[in-house]
Amino acid sequence: MVGEAGDGEEAVRLARALRPDLVLMDVQMPRLDGVSATRQVVGEGLADVLVLTTFDLDAYVFGALRAGAAGFLLKNTEARDLVEAVRTVARGEGLIAPAVTRRLLAEFASPTPVPSRDPAVLDALTPREREVLSCLGEGLSNAEIAIRLRMAEATVKTHVSRLLGKLELRSRLQAAVLAQELGV
Repeated sequence: MVGEAGDGEEAVRLARALRPDLVLMDVQMPRLDGVSATRQVVGEGLADVLVLTTFDLDAYVFGALRAGAAGFLLKNTEARDLVEAVRTVARGEGLIAPAVTRRLLAEFASPTPVPSRDPAVLDALTPREREVLSCLGEGLSNAEIAIRLRMAEATVKTHVSRLLGKLELRSRLQAAVLAQELGV
């Protein structure tokens, strides 16, 4: 642990100064809420963010993920599961609390139109990047993608980085959501 912040503005300031690998972010904080702080931390490329909160509300879950959070957990998570979640996100993978996963899936599988991006954004991707995006949409880890597509894990990481940049996305979770929205 390299720092601790009492509010969202301080969290962003500390992330800029300390450059941690990962930020555990609460949603409700004084001066700057956790979703806004997450958006700044991820948007500036300061660190991956794992949101850890007491509040199991769809607005917080969807807001945090749209802000670029790489994971979302509830504070009632067991200590060993929290440690594993930190390791998972630090490896570049996404993680969602099981308690909210079903609602998240229902939201994106809903017959109600979900705002989606124009499928033409995929034209910027190479065929291999599209394959990687499809795997992200299935929730596969880098190691699993490497096995499926018969490539080195480092190559998968390169493809993920490139497709995130081309699609102007901040996280693997955003890529997975986009893949689901566009039916990749």
